[in-house]
Amino acid sequence: MKLQQLKYIREITHRGLSISAAANALHTSQPGVSNQVQLLEDELGLKIFERHGKRLVDLTPTGRQVVEMAEKVLLDVENIKQLAADNHDDQTGTLSIGTTHTQARYALPKAIKAFSQRYPEVHLNMMQGTPTDIAEMAATGKIDLAIATEGLDKFDALTILPCYKWNRSIVVPHGHPLLSEKNLTLEAIAKYPILTYVMGFTGRKQQDQAFTDRGLEPNVIFTATDADVIKTYVELELGIGIIASMAFDVKKDAQLEALDASHLFKASTTHMGIRHGSFLRGYSYAFIELLAPHLTRDVVEQAIN
Repeated sequence: MKLQQLKYIREITHRGLSISAAANALHTSQPGVSNQVQLLEDELGLKIFERHGKRLVDLTPTGRQVVEMAEKVLLDVENIKQLAADNHDDQTGTLSIGTTHTQARYALPKAIKAFSQRYPEVHLNMMQGTPTDIAEMAATGKIDLAIATEGLDKFDALTILPCYKWNRSIVVPHGHPLLSEKNLTLEAIAKYPILTYVMGFTGRKQQDQAFTDRGLEPNVIFTATDADVIKTYVELELGIGIIASMAFDVKKDAQLEALDASHLFKASTTHMGIRHGSFLRGYSYAFIELLAPHLTRDVVEQAIN
């Protein structure tokens, strides 16, 4: 039995039982992957995958157990490498972070700047994507940390920790009628075309729920994953924008005005997802605490282990 074979069956499972997709992800050939899987099954004397002709259609009951054990073995191997690297030199290495545009653009810069000053020899690798994409990357060990408001709880392999709370603002052009409202209400907001985040991003579900609870149906005419894009089209007077308050800068967004809407929506929480049982380098704990001071090394270690 070889570690490479365990990597192959793990990747095939992660890729929806597609050998070709697994081969592409592992930068090897499809026949090579198929051959190694067959050799492993022959050595073990059991079938890991159910087949229909040459196509894999499911894991066998025993195969599920094999893949679960393979995950643990491969995680332990990676943890040993990380432990050795940390003991050899705790000032160099790579920290891979997956997050959404809003978090990358507005929430992380301060922590990243402080981290880079403290660990100038650590390479920061930031991956941006949907919450589900980055959660999957963390769950499968492709990144160290996933940071998002939604999506992380869909993966049982992740330990999920709260980082910080945030709320929303309504952004409008200068002179907009909403600016004359003494008490901003959801009813007043619902009268105008709305530009906001796509579903599954930046607290959109919780935002919509606030309108539903009031019996309102907002007229959402434009959605984007990027607050800067939303603000651009608010400037063009397509409608009003609902964005994370942290995404509005008085100086940079001088063409717009922001109305605090924290009294209208429940605060959202951005979470961090870390793979259960993973060994984090010392500098990873330092970054986490810079971003969320309440997440000390003791707190994080206890949670992931």
